[in-house]
Amino acid sequence: MNKDTELFVPVKADYANWMPEKMVTGTALGAGALLTAGVFAAKKASETDSKIGKICSAVLLAGAVGCGVFSLYSAAARKAFSYDGSRKLSKQIIDGIAAYVTIPDGGIALDVGCGSGALTIACAKRNPNALIIGMDHWGPEYRDFSKAVCEKNAAAENVTNVRFEQGNAIKLDYPDESFDFVTSNYVYHNIVGVSKQKLLLETLRVLKKGGTFAIHDLMSKERYGNMQKFVDTLKIEGYEDVHLIDTTDKFFKSPGEAKLLMLGGSALLFGKK
Repeated sequence: MNKDTELFVPVKADYANWMPEKMVTGTALGAGALLTAGVFAAKKASETDSKIGKICSAVLLAGAVGCGVFSLYSAAARKAFSYDGSRKLSKQIIDGIAAYVTIPDGGIALDVGCGSGALTIACAKRNPNALIIGMDHWGPEYRDFSKAVCEKNAAAENVTNVRFEQGNAIKLDYPDESFDFVTSNYVYHNIVGVSKQKLLLETLRVLKKGGTFAIHDLMSKERYGNMQKFVDTLKIEGYEDVHLIDTTDKFFKSPGEAKLLMLGGSALLFGKK
């Protein structure tokens, strides 16, 4: 390895934060701007005794309060999700899912929506004799995540049994029964306009007969429909040991914390094809 490569590899992996810093600073700046405008409007309304001006100032000040509250919430969530903070919730969830992932030696697994590579790399560490492919579309809405970030993180963790590829969860670019294991974490709820159960079936399509799956997401009835019926259907079709595991009290301090962090309905679909 030459000196330029050594400088390129980070000393420590950076898996980014599920709550972007721009969200925290943006809402804080928005609150400040609305507060300034609201105070100015209130002053003008008082001087002119304008009813419309008073209504406008009240709306602006209410908006400032709303933005301020959300900014504080965003900051608290960012602290909880941080890999460097004391809570390290993101790491706890990633490690908790990876604990379900067991791949035979020489096997191959797929992590759908790998983001910054955290789950892909965690699974690779637990299964050093298997290949883990991390797949994502890495769109502009997630600017902290990219293929380059994933590869840098793998290098920082000294993990070599991984590969990262661009793709689409709606239509995976892999033949039927390609993988010994498929996994995912908090991905499908972000995909709009497509049935979540269809997304699950598309992921299971590429799983080998006898392969295992561990898919974690916000599987509330509003997002996913009747998941117990989905589980029953999989069992009728021959899937084995299918379980829908509530993770709101498994990976979090309590279901209340999960709801507070907008992760209520978290569940792990686990089983064997």
